[in-house]
Amino acid sequence: MNRITSLFEIDLPIIQAGMIWCSGWKLASEVSNAGGLGIIGSGSMYPDVLREHIDKCKAATSKPFAVNLPMIYPDIDKHVETILEKKVPIVFTSAGNPKIWTKELKDSGVKVVHVVSSVKFAKKAESAGVDAVVAEGFEAGGHNGREETTTMCLIPMVKKEVSIPVIAAGGIGSGNGMLAAMILGADAVQIGSRFVASEESSAHDNFKNLVAQAADGDTLLTLKELTPVRLLKNPFFDKVINAYMANASIEQLSELLGRGRAKKGMFLGDLEEGELEIGQISGLFDDILPARKILESIMEEFNDSREQLRTNSKFSFDFV
Repeated sequence: MNRITSLFEIDLPIIQAGMIWCSGWKLASEVSNAGGLGIIGSGSMYPDVLREHIDKCKAATSKPFAVNLPMIYPDIDKHVETILEKKVPIVFTSAGNPKIWTKELKDSGVKVVHVVSSVKFAKKAESAGVDAVVAEGFEAGGHNGREETTTMCLIPMVKKEVSIPVIAAGGIGSGNGMLAAMILGADAVQIGSRFVASEESSAHDNFKNLVAQAADGDTLLTLKELTPVRLLKNPFFDKVINAYMANASIEQLSELLGRGRAKKGMFLGDLEEGELEIGQISGLFDDILPARKILESIMEEFNDSREQLRTNSKFSFDFV
């Protein structure tokens, strides 16, 4: 047991990220059943859809699970109402000020974690009363921090400044990556991109297959004038680059992005015109596996590498 496994009452210090269009009840429940913490990504769900996913997740697992709650969600009060009504035990907040909902959630017995991209925001989250922070480096897929601080730099910086548990995210999709993050001070890891390419992911098969084929250099952080987002390169991405070369204004970039691009690409499988959000770690793996197998493989590599360090070093690594 460590601080995160104890806090969440889970077996493994692995959290599956709450990704829009990719992490519904099937993935969340399977990760939780396998010993990690599964998260339902509510940012792409209407209130009635979230309610359905929570009910189905509860029916599929007796283990703890969480809901990711983006602060920018337009009907966030309805999501909070559903979370409290359904007694969801853990909430991961992101993309906004944690002070807005942390007290109300915690007063109702919910454990709250906030996703941050800098030391400044980690300290603000701690002062807001959250139970832990996810420190997410710029390698991560989807919406990202403007500072472009990498995970390996961010983790020890955040660890130095806060006393609450720190969960590492961004560019982690293997046991060795998990071990590196925990040596730097993380209490657990949050993994997103690797779980996109899982059988239980709600992503479209077209998107899963493209993610599995990705190589290093196939993603780039862009659209910082709007909201920084890491995208897999495709024809829509090329349009974004051409817009920059033509010195497009913020208004023109916003018009080009439009609405529903992420759904079109990740959920509906339009690889030409869709927005394909994925992390740099997608270049490391090339298969689509059951979520349980992904967790088992990560933990096997983690334990093997940790044992090698113990055998070849005078240091002790007691993480789990």
